[in-house]
Amino acid sequence: MTTTRRFALGALAASILFAGQAAQAEITDNEIRIGYLADMSGPYRDPIGPMGLDAIQMAIEDVGGSVAGASIEVFSADDRNSPDVGSSVVREWIDQRNVDMVTGLVASSVTLAAVGLLEEENRLGLVNGAVSSGVTNESCSPNHIHWVYDTWAMSNGTAKAITQEGHKNWYLLSADYAFGHALEGDVERVVTENGGSVVGKARHPFPSSDFSSFLLQAQASGADVIALNNAGSDTINAITTAGEFGITQAGQVLAGMVLFSTDVRSIGLDAAQGLQFTKAWYYDLNDETRAWAERFRERTGSMPTMVHAGLYSSTLHYLQAVDAVGTDEAQAVRRQMAATPINDIFATGGYIREDGRMVHDMYLVEVKTPEESQNEDDLFRVVRTIPAEEAFRPLSESQCHLVTNGA
Repeated sequence: MTTTRRFALGALAASILFAGQAAQAEITDNEIRIGYLADMSGPYRDPIGPMGLDAIQMAIEDVGGSVAGASIEVFSADDRNSPDVGSSVVREWIDQRNVDMVTGLVASSVTLAAVGLLEEENRLGLVNGAVSSGVTNESCSPNHIHWVYDTWAMSNGTAKAITQEGHKNWYLLSADYAFGHALEGDVERVVTENGGSVVGKARHPFPSSDFSSFLLQAQASGADVIALNNAGSDTINAITTAGEFGITQAGQVLAGMVLFSTDVRSIGLDAAQGLQFTKAWYYDLNDETRAWAERFRERTGSMPTMVHAGLYSSTLHYLQAVDAVGTDEAQAVRRQMAATPINDIFATGGYIREDGRMVHDMYLVEVKTPEESQNEDDLFRVVRTIPAEEAFRPLSESQCHLVTNGA
């Protein structure tokens, strides 16, 4: 089925459904309540953290501050990368504050705990920070949508390109929790599918400040490529340590599987130049992304990351759906979101599949040399655009019960 036909059928079904529900549609307490749950103080503070709130507020401002006559209130909390803390916060938001939608959802372990509660209570989750592809595979639900990226997409873009360049032997260094495990599995799959092999693996504590022993093991393995299956400050620390050990200078390729623009700034172009990795979005893609990014920088003092852009996009799409259907009931809003293509600063022609995966183009990028860079924000060049239909796990390989049961 073509994307156009999918949208047409979805829109027709949604119009029939909402015509019948119009008389009952209402917004509880005449207020939309959004919870932003994220790592505000740990390894994901800079690429997501407190500035994610600014992206959400920008979306609220761009719908005029209210939808369907209802005001919009936002709560936020630091999950401290703890599933117990995250679950406790979401439970309190549902029971005491009647939150309609929870977004952010950064660490995969926290996300998987939170979305279970959202499904139990029929609230909506918009997953923007978590990377584990299991979020919309074996752990899919009708109550959450995965927006920015996932481990399948990130590994498929980066590991495939590097392996096809002739670097066949890989060493996998992974964060020892759900996200790192998922990324490790996806990278190994892509490497072997493209004729390569994994010659060694290690898992490091999350978070970690000392990568010396891990990188010495990786260096001694003789692998062509050392894959860093981690993110945030863990990736920064690992790349910095690799530079001190002269790993890339000695000929091994360092592959950062999840890198943010904030990471590259922290590392510096001298150390990061030549790194190739996959991104969901970059502020310097076109005139529209640059204009929005300048608005964000004027507000925060920093250029946005791909997750900041995803938080804006998903919140905007959610609020527009609430406005269209006139209710905050989770399933009604989700159906409207799925029936409407995403065309904004984050994606063009994006769409939400039945497994909850928002599908859009991805980008393989390379860090520029200091000589190539024109200013402090000129960090990457796009090597290749990965079309949406190639970027994410095909539904034919999905383990999501919403797909296999034909829901």
